[in-house]
Amino acid sequence: MNSFFQRRFVIQGIFIVVALVLLLRLFYIQVIDKSYFLSANNNVLRKVIIYPARGIILDREGKILVQNEPVYDLLVTPNEVKPFDTLEFCRLIGIDKAGFHKRFDKARNYSPYRSSVFEKQISARTFATFQERLFEFPGFYVQNRSVRRYPDSIAAQFLGYIGEVNDKDIEKSKGFYRPGDYIGKTGVEKSYEELLRGQRGVLNLMVDAFNRPKGHYADGKYDTLAVAGDKLISSLDRDLQKFGEKLMNNKIGSIVAIEPATGEILAFVSSPTYDPNMMVGRQRSKNSVQLYKDPLKPMFIRPIQAEYPPGSIFKVINALIAQQFGQAKPETRYFCGGGYRFGRRGLMRCTHVHGSVDLAQSLQYSCNTYYGYVYSNMIDRSGMRPVNGYKRWREAVAKFNVGSRLDIDLPNERKGLLPTDELYTKRWKSDKWGSGFNISLSIGQGELGITPLQMANVAATVANRGFFYKPHLIKAIGEKKVIKKEYTQKNHTGIDAKYYDIVVEGMSRAVNQPGGTANFAVNMIPGIELCGKTGTVQNPHGKDHSVFFGFAPRNNPKIAIAVVVENAGFGSSWAAPIASFMAEKYIRDTVTRPRAVVDYFLTKNLLPGQDKPKIKISAKADSAGSKKKDTVSSANTKAN
Repeated sequence: MNSFFQRRFVIQGIFIVVALVLLLRLFYIQVIDKSYFLSANNNVLRKVIIYPARGIILDREGKILVQNEPVYDLLVTPNEVKPFDTLEFCRLIGIDKAGFHKRFDKARNYSPYRSSVFEKQISARTFATFQERLFEFPGFYVQNRSVRRYPDSIAAQFLGYIGEVNDKDIEKSKGFYRPGDYIGKTGVEKSYEELLRGQRGVLNLMVDAFNRPKGHYADGKYDTLAVAGDKLISSLDRDLQKFGEKLMNNKIGSIVAIEPATGEILAFVSSPTYDPNMMVGRQRSKNSVQLYKDPLKPMFIRPIQAEYPPGSIFKVINALIAQQFGQAKPETRYFCGGGYRFGRRGLMRCTHVHGSVDLAQSLQYSCNTYYGYVYSNMIDRSGMRPVNGYKRWREAVAKFNVGSRLDIDLPNERKGLLPTDELYTKRWKSDKWGSGFNISLSIGQGELGITPLQMANVAATVANRGFFYKPHLIKAIGEKKVIKKEYTQKNHTGIDAKYYDIVVEGMSRAVNQPGGTANFAVNMIPGIELCGKTGTVQNPHGKDHSVFFGFAPRNNPKIAIAVVVENAGFGSSWAAPIASFMAEKYIRDTVTRPRAVVDYFLTKNLLPGQDKPKIKISAKADSAGSKKKDTVSSANTKAN
């Protein structure tokens, strides 16, 4: 009897313990652990993402630069798949059998009951054929997407490209993006991502245990529509951009053209370039690898990332600052005997013996000697210690946005280099140095580094006689054509407007009067006064770079431009003619110079390894372009 009751209590205890365990487990599943709830919910609802159309990008006249093209992602639910002709399926979508099994195994490992992407970005042409046979392949269905298409295949570095998000993008977006979403990776696509991407929509579909659709949940009450991204109106002139890219074909360098009155960038050429359509579709990954491995670096955005010593174009800035500091006047003359001597043995040569020259002539002839004296006066005869004179000079140069970013609406802009006094004090182990220790700064050589965008902005500043608007590539946003306030504000350089007239005169003479470094028929625009300055930038790795900046016309300028052609020699040989063609093209919509001359510049190949170009048009070197070994060696020459 006692034994019976003991067994009964033991059995009851076991049942009670099991019941408690089950209750606790049920409590854990229903209250604490949400995974089972979510799994059950997903067996009832399928959320189908509706991707919005990405905002289109237009040129300044409303011509399409970037549009959308429909593509289709092919999705699969493995457990719904029935036997079918695998080889025919592979042929229809353009994959091989091994690729099919690899994709299918990946989808099945993800989930046998939930859909996942089997193949991305099937083109509309491929889908048109596949769609007719889709019923033969149960378990497969498509989702509409869109990718970018570039009708004119231009401005690749400006426009950028989109790509699939990575883990970092998802984390940074705080959950907005999901695996498989696209995001702007470079260029304007990245800078204006939040405006271009639009807002996703969602369809809530009822599904059964086998994930088969059974209609909209609550008759679509909780569905949301996709909202297209904002339209962007760029500042680019499509035809000018196309012409600039043709001029720079088979050349390395940049063209940046700005409308001085607004700061809008009219042309943004980085060469070598590439067809932006290469970064779209199923071949994107393969093309991307090829482009990044290309030794000519077509993915490098030269207008904002390449830094060069400005060369003789920097004399324009020194001419303005010297006047503001009271160290030069229009009538100030210095005698050029072929070079500027400093210290006991230092010599900065000119290419010619210019004799006595005034301020305008110093720019017309690009006289190094003149700027050696001017720079020395600003640093050594400023009424303060030379190191302090240098600090004051550097502050004045910095107001032209040399050595600092212009904050253009593109990512990864570089700021250039404007050396500090600390650099020279550290180099010479003393702060008792003067102009002879960095005299090459007087003619734009030495430690200076400036981007083509900064060059063009200086040209726009001179065109405006003392101020500039922040350069930008997007002039208006959306249907309301919103303009960012920062693009409407003037930025002053601190140089009085009255000091610009003589500098503009010198720049005009450089192009339009005998003896000017750019005074050749090919550089002169009939009926339009182009004002500019050539530069021949020393390159320690090879042939000098050809540089020119300027604006046109002289009064009420419509365009300011900077051109850099790497390893091309004198500024007057290549950069100046290209700039003059671009200026006339924009102002007149045509180029009136002889067609044979224009074709020469359009077709000449200056890439490394090509034959040395045979320039048919004679060219003068500006003073910084002398090929003698000791022409501009003073940056590292210690004065005594």
